[in-house]
Amino acid sequence: MVYFVGAGTGAADLITIRGMRLLGQADVIIYAGSLVNPELLSYAHKECEIHNSAWLTLEEVVKIMREAEEKGKMTVRLHTGEPSIYGAVREQMDQLDKAGISYESCPGVTACFGAAASLNLEYTLPGISQSLIITRMEGKTAVPAGESLESLAAHQASMAIYLSTGLLLEVSRRLIAGGYREDTPAALVYKATWPQEEAYICTVGTLYDTAMEHGIAKTAVVLVGDAIAHQNYRRSRLYAPDFSTEFRKAKE
Repeated sequence: MVYFVGAGTGAADLITIRGMRLLGQADVIIYAGSLVNPELLSYAHKECEIHNSAWLTLEEVVKIMREAEEKGKMTVRLHTGEPSIYGAVREQMDQLDKAGISYESCPGVTACFGAAASLNLEYTLPGISQSLIITRMEGKTAVPAGESLESLAAHQASMAIYLSTGLLLEVSRRLIAGGYREDTPAALVYKATWPQEEAYICTVGTLYDTAMEHGIAKTAVVLVGDAIAHQNYRRSRLYAPDFSTEFRKAKE
């Protein structure tokens, strides 16, 4: 059996209890060494066989899984953050399907939620934004034409941009071209929830300058939208005195 486990945003205690238990039960762990906090490996038992996938191809990862399965061993594939977001898990699952190997997924906390916690943000503020867009700039991996930053910026929603820290001049240009104001609030959060975390509030127009000032070139998530300033929003109707719910009658 193979378990795809989300490691969470970085802090070793932000993995789920289920994920921690699976690490403790695993005979084999394949972890994304370039991004996963190595402290998480302390949850493994002493006899566990551990592989760093930063040095491996897809075929080599699957080969380790198949060999473990043939020996009746349980494997944990430990991915950074939440595996369903930029985790490249589907291609692994398809290979396991072909090999007749069973697998399950265990979710994790993705970077934009760790960043929100660090900055005490709420992405969905009434009257400001009721949507969160998670996306990325195209680089070595292309982005569908209908999901360009310009087209997504037109929604004026809260946005979390992954895997794009080295392209911030272009990120800013496209966001502005799509409709965000140059002075739209933004944030740059480096290694959210890690001990080395750095978080800076800026604007869409100053993202690149902020990154250069603080020496941030990778491993950061970009947050964009008026919700970051948490100003001029409407109060939630759910807790308004004149609003009735299944549990509470409106007060006159």
